[in-house]
Amino acid sequence: MGTGILIDAIRTAIGPTAAAYALLAVGLNMHFGYTGLLNFGQVGFMLVGAYGVAITVATFGGPLWLGVIVGVLGAVVLALILGIPTLRLRADYLAITTIAAAEILRFLTRNSGSEPVTGGVFGLRQFSGDFYALNPYPPGSYLGVLGLSQNRMWQMTVGWGLVFLFTLLLWALMRSPWGRIIRSIREDEDAARSLGKNVFFYKMQSLVLGGVIGAIGGAVFALTLQTVQPDTFLPQVTFFAFAILILGGTATTIGPIVGAVTFWFIIAGLQSTLRRSSDAGLLPDFFGSQAVGATTLTFVGLLLMLLMIFRPQGLFGDKREMQLDVK
Repeated sequence: MGTGILIDAIRTAIGPTAAAYALLAVGLNMHFGYTGLLNFGQVGFMLVGAYGVAITVATFGGPLWLGVIVGVLGAVVLALILGIPTLRLRADYLAITTIAAAEILRFLTRNSGSEPVTGGVFGLRQFSGDFYALNPYPPGSYLGVLGLSQNRMWQMTVGWGLVFLFTLLLWALMRSPWGRIIRSIREDEDAARSLGKNVFFYKMQSLVLGGVIGAIGGAVFALTLQTVQPDTFLPQVTFFAFAILILGGTATTIGPIVGAVTFWFIIAGLQSTLRRSSDAGLLPDFFGSQAVGATTLTFVGLLLMLLMIFRPQGLFGDKREMQLDVK
């Protein structure tokens, strides 16, 4: 049983879902880690990216590349709608607005009136044909005992390729004059403003960039699952991304990557252990699949609490990076 649990955990930790969440965390790192923006609705950008692809392809019959562009443009528009009225105010206003906007978007997509376009509560599916048509991997089993299929390898290649691409982009940006201004805003917004910097303009750029990265994470998530369904994009997704970011290290280059792999290794290992133990009769009868999900959420909450208490800087971060100017 131990070997099976380990293989399950590794498959999930390096899989496309982990890559999609790593992209969410990279975008959140731009917001929270580097700029000090409290975005509690990153899942809203994920939803926009996922539905941008799905609606364009499945509902209107457009090409995949157009769907990705629609998702990215949707993220830009969403960032502008959220940022224009809130970024001149205190940080908590943005936090409240983003989590509310993400829930509004979820209810709009699941509304019966939206069903002709979004599929309503049933969502949309079978829109990834063009994505898999680009798969260069021949049929077979890959990575030894992991036994990954050709489609799985393609999903991982694209997902993690995008993660490393955007990680490199942020690494370069944070070492540029633009990045130094962004960091100065996080450290002391008033001081940056007194030096003649347009703080609102830089915050908006950060919100747009992080939102676009989150939307691309949503597109990867949708393409690999080949389906989108509104109740996938619950508020807990944002807090999973926060757990990943804090675990790896806020405002660090490799934090979101290490955090995503570590987080999903732990979660998948826990879930596999609980399910296998339940099947073997080692747990009480009431401990079914629903209880496994509840236990997982409880564990994530406990993990966040312990991290914030004992190691707020994460595995590779600096504790000072967690201190925000929220005046």
